[in-house]
Formats: sequence, C-alpha cells, structure tokens
Amino acid sequence: MKLNALRLLSCLAAAAFLGGADPVAAQSSFPSQGVKIIVPFGAGSATDSLARVIGDKLSQVWKQTVIIENRPGLPGTTSAAKSAPDGYTLMLTSNGHVIANLINKNIAFDPVADFAGVTRLVEAPFVMIAAPKLPVKTLPEFIALAKKEPGVYNFSSAGLSSTSYLMTETLRQAADINIVHVPFKGTPDAVSAVLRGDVAFYMAPIPDSVEQAKVGNVRMLAIGSSQRHKQLPDLPTITEAVPSFKYETWFGLMAPAATPKDIIAKINADTRAVLAMPDIIERLATLGSLPSPNSPAEFDALIKSDAAKYGAVIKAAGVEAN
Repeated sequence: MKLNALRLLSCLAAAAFLGGADPVAAQSSFPSQGVKIIVPFGAGSATDSLARVIGDKLSQVWKQTVIIENRPGLPGTTSAAKSAPDGYTLMLTSNGHVIANLINKNIAFDPVADFAGVTRLVEAPFVMIAAPKLPVKTLPEFIALAKKEPGVYNFSSAGLSSTSYLMTETLRQAADINIVHVPFKGTPDAVSAVLRGDVAFYMAPIPDSVEQAKVGNVRMLAIGSSQRHKQLPDLPTITEAVPSFKYETWFGLMAPAATPKDIIAKINADTRAVLAMPDIIERLATLGSLPSPNSPAEFDALIKSDAAKYGAVIKAAGVEAN
C-alpha cells in the first residue's frame, strides 16, 4: 500500500511539474508541425489574397508548412471555432465576422466568445466602384440620384457577413438613402455584377477597383477611409460627402478561444515580425492594405467593440437571421 501511495504521489508531482512548464519553452517549441489557416471566403477574395501573403512568409519563419484552406461561409468559421485549441488551426477573416450570429439562425459558434484574437493584420479601405452606365461621376451625385428615385438602385456584396456589405449598409444609414442589397458568394461575383451592369455599385478592394477602372469597366466614386489614400490621392473619401460615415475595414488572425495564451503570444510576435518586413509591406501595398498589428488583448477588445457597433447597424437595417 505504501509503495502504491508513493507511486501515486510521484505521478501527481510529475503532472504538476509538467503543467507548470515554462511558457517560454512552450513558445520556443511552437510550431512543431504544419499550421492551417482557414479562410471563410473563396479563392480570389481579398481575404484569400492576404492569407496567402502572410501564410507564405510565416511558413518561412516557422520552417513549417502553412496551408491556406478556403471554406466559404459558415462551414469554414464553424470548423475554425471547433478546432483543437492548440494554435495549429487559425482563421483569417474580416470584420464582417463579428455580426455572424445576427444574420444566421442556430449557428454553432459565437463570433466573439468562441474566438481568441491573435492580431489585427491590416487596415484595407474599400472603394465604391460604379457601373459605367450609372449617370453619376461622384458620390454626392449618386446620393442625390438615390434620394430622387428611392428603391431603384442596388448594390452587390460578398455576402451579409462581408465587410463590403457592412460598409455599404453603414453608408446607406449615414446618407439616409433607400438602395437594394444583392448578395453574392464572394468578391469576384460581386465585381462581375457591376461589370455587367446588374447592380449600380460595389465596395471593392483597391486592386480590383484600380484594375477595372483603368480599362473603363467601372468608375471609382469614393474610398472608405478616414483620409485620402496615398495610392489614390485624387479619389475623395466617403466621409467628405457624408461626414457621419465612419467605417474602418480590417482583417485579422484568430484562434479557437481556449488556445493557450503563450501560443497566442508566439503567433502574435511572429506575425508582427512578418508585417514589419519591407518586402511584405511592399506586397501588402499592392493589395491596398496597410499593416496594422496590435496585441491579442487589443484585438479582443476591437472584436468586442465592433460586434456592438455593427450589431447596431444590422439591427437598424432590419436584417432578419436566416
């Protein structure tokens, strides 16, 4: 009996010792295998492009394979939320994520409680691109037209949980105009709808906007940033036309909520190092993105505050969960 008791005490002591292992040691051993980044949007989307830039560089830093897995919509986000909280499955998404529970019935995750913020990656203002046949050249002209003909003009989005929808709905409420939402499955389809003239406009990433505007397929009306963008200095901001409009597009890296803080800190530090690399800064600029990392605690606070802010936008829009 005494021998068994001693063995039990030895096992408990060993377990306690391992459980209290040095967080620095845990950080230094991560990652010891490949890491997967789930993107809840399709290939070719702004989110996907960013994930591939960041993932490629992290694979070099970690000397481990970083796989980008495109799983559009709720299946992707649900998979990320339910993954093992060990740092080996992450999710890269936009701020549209924060209102997922308000537009979907009976979802299997909470967009705030079930995720731990790793870091905001970039701020990436979107551009309002209009179909060439739309008889306006500026945002004030479009607002005047929409007020004159309420309910006539429509806009595309990459879905209800996309930043393109949230940004446009924020504008719609700030400008007090009646325009109709036409959701699509992603950026490529939403842009194509503008090119065909099926919708009046779309809030598009800068690269798509510039590319299509250069060949005359679309007209850029305004950009959704607080100040004019250095890549498009002659393009007015939405705020210049609608002072009450306030919207900042961000993309960030998240992990399942129970992921150990030391692992979150390691991923945060390595990702921040990547975002500070000159070649990455230059590459992100071509995507219209500005590196804007923050701490896990700061990102958690931003996710929570944006959930409240844009939750109010969704409620004011009268959107009912499907």
